[in-house]
Amino acid sequence: MGNKSIDFDFEKLEVYQRALDFTDAVYELTKSFPKTEQFGIISQLRRASLSISLNIAEGSGRYNPAEKKQFYRIARSSTYECIPLLELSLRQSYINLKQYEKFKQECIELAKMTSGLINSLPTPNS
Repeated sequence: MGNKSIDFDFEKLEVYQRALDFTDAVYELTKSFPKTEQFGIISQLRRASLSISLNIAEGSGRYNPAEKKQFYRIARSSTYECIPLLELSLRQSYINLKQYEKFKQECIELAKMTSGLINSLPTPNS
């Protein structure tokens, strides 16, 4: 696998790259969470963050704009799902306020970018 090359259109999307970076940061962040959260917040936050890039990739593979939109909407919803998980992590003192604000801001940016992707697709005349 070694050398990284761009072979799929979605890999060129800034929102996809940022979603991957976000997931990478979430994995790093949750390494310090208590082991008791392995099947709780850690698992949920990692899955929600990973779902963003996965759904962008899957949506880009669809030819029907309505199907593309649906996957991009799921990606945006997964971004929203990260917010209560981050807030609970803050409340439980697993992360500090600075970390919370940094990750929340990235969620806001990802949601905006995903909305841009959704809005860039043609809407059926109805």
